[in-house]
Amino acid sequence: MNKDTLKNILFLDIETVAETKTFKELSERKQELWKKKSAFFREAEEKSAEELYERAGIYAEFGKVVTIAVGYFSDLDPELKLRITAFSGHDERQLLQEFAELLNSKHFSSKETRLCAHNGKEFDFPYIARRMLVNGIELPKALQLSGKKPWEIPHLDTLELWKFGDYKHYTSLDLLASIFGIESSKDDIDGSQVNGIYYEQNDLDRVVKYCKKDVSVLVQVFLSLSQLPKLKAENITLL
Repeated sequence: MNKDTLKNILFLDIETVAETKTFKELSERKQELWKKKSAFFREAEEKSAEELYERAGIYAEFGKVVTIAVGYFSDLDPELKLRITAFSGHDERQLLQEFAELLNSKHFSSKETRLCAHNGKEFDFPYIARRMLVNGIELPKALQLSGKKPWEIPHLDTLELWKFGDYKHYTSLDLLASIFGIESSKDDIDGSQVNGIYYEQNDLDRVVKYCKKDVSVLVQVFLSLSQLPKLKAENITLL
């Protein structure tokens, strides 16, 4: 893989939360639908639908995106340098619209562009696409999958790269980082705490910072899986 190929990859990670702070803020209809959705794990854990509502953020039907962090290699630098920024805010439609505009921009709308995330094919990419539809945003070409053959879909997934065809095997990004000697992004928080930090602590900035660090780890893992040298810390810029 050469530099030009790397510069056509947009690395990303998303953080999501439940669509409302509390279960009771949902409409009666959505409350009943969440009870049905959560029934299969509610019984196993002997908890109520209300107690389990903090998990709603992992489902696009009951959650919302609060940040999308993206990383890309600059075209301006002869040496590979990664730049990481984020779209974030309490207005989901606005941040998704801004992200869509990035994907529709001259550079990232080209046929050579690839999106890359960890477990992105199962979570990040479909979640973003579903929330764009909910918010009435036209899907950028990179997220339009209908009618495409698997090899025509411009998505890369570090989990899939690590599986080597073993579809029964799940490995977290943090575990891959560990075995490749990459510093963890979980030094402050982890994904299970995002909902509470967003709603209880009202600290979106902390969530954004964590999301950006996840993208940095994602890129280092991707380089390791591609048998390429990892980036030096000074060549990673958080914007």
